[in-house]
Amino acid sequence: MNVLSHRETEALALVEIIDLKWLLAGEGVHLHVERLQTDPAYARGLLDAAARSSNPALPAVAERVRKLLKLDQA
Repeated sequence: MNVLSHRETEALALVEIIDLKWLLAGEGVHLHVERLQTDPAYARGLLDAAARSSNPALPAVAERVRKLLKLDQA
């Protein structure tokens, strides 16, 4: 049985957020990591914008980050 520690889970979540950050940067959008993690309105706005991207990788990672941050589909 593979069980991740809380610290490992947080590290994996951060990897997803950094993926999102770089994919958004490729579209000219700046993502502030700390704010994404602490400001639900900011996070929803960025994730909604990412979901509308024509880059297929961006909506996919945005959905994973939305789930990690436990944000509903505003």
